[in-house]
Amino acid sequence: MPNKEAPKIDELFAAVVKAGGSDLHLVSGREPTVRVDGKLVALKKPPLTARDIKELTMGMLAMEQQARFETERELDLAHQLVSGERFRVNLHWEKGAIGLAARLVPKKIPSPDELGLTEEMMSLAELPNGLVLLTGPAGSGKSTTLAAMLNAINQSRAENIITLEDPIEFLFPSGKSLVRQRELGQDMASFAGGLKHLLRQDPNIIMVGEMRDLETIATTLTLAETGHLVFATLHTNNAASTIQRVIDVFSPHQQAQVKIQLAMTLRAVISQHLLPRRGGGRVAAREYLLTNSAVANLIRENKPEQIPTVIQTSARLGMFTLEQDLKRLVAAGTVAPEESSRLVIKNK
Repeated sequence: MPNKEAPKIDELFAAVVKAGGSDLHLVSGREPTVRVDGKLVALKKPPLTARDIKELTMGMLAMEQQARFETERELDLAHQLVSGERFRVNLHWEKGAIGLAARLVPKKIPSPDELGLTEEMMSLAELPNGLVLLTGPAGSGKSTTLAAMLNAINQSRAENIITLEDPIEFLFPSGKSLVRQRELGQDMASFAGGLKHLLRQDPNIIMVGEMRDLETIATTLTLAETGHLVFATLHTNNAASTIQRVIDVFSPHQQAQVKIQLAMTLRAVISQHLLPRRGGGRVAAREYLLTNSAVANLIRENKPEQIPTVIQTSARLGMFTLEQDLKRLVAAGTVAPEESSRLVIKNK
């Protein structure tokens, strides 16, 4: 039987905002749960039944989305409250019941200073071409960092910016640039398909929400090679594993060519992780790799394991490893030593 006291879906999303949370989780048989400062907290509401969650979630979907969810058993979408807050929503099935995981997207794109981005990182937005990769685990703030970098371009110069997203998260304000935001499933059938036709849309800057398969990675590298500035994300933990992942996704007979492409086009890798901030909130710990001749040679020679050494010896270029950034955050009193140690162990 449905729970007569079950809240409306927008009430639950509003509860996330009120609690200062980042995520909402709905699981059959459990209370609605919010992630606050990285920790899961159950709301003081009755447990939801499978039928409750189905009624809550189906009301969010258009008929076409319902049909796609029924067929594919997974669906990503954006949902906006009347008050303006937006959520990136994932619907899925588990044990025969619908589940929901939603991430709050801030109303305003944070500034580079608010995100702790260095001048060297922000200078990547001024590059004329090449590939810039933002990496990290799910929920590490990659989309937020990308949005801050793209918005800096949008506010400072006239460019044709095209984003491919799943779903659209931040809405860019009116600026000097043209910003076209295309959403998977609504504006394009696939990332690879959307990328294939991009050159006919006269882009200057391209943002790929996620390089999730071989075809998307291959097309992204080609676009960066043809004189465009391309930003993209990957679910990897550091710069070395990012480069290895891009190479390994190709078959052995293709890898020699890919290493040459990557050495020529890769401009930088920013890998980030979110940690609890002392006093509340969360803060990003990052690793920053800038491609120089030494890094390009290591890519061509397939020696990514030596990249951390190059980063450590290239501080004058603004590079730093994750361990170096964690030491900085601990010394500043921003992050507790035990949180830093936990992340180091997790990434070994």
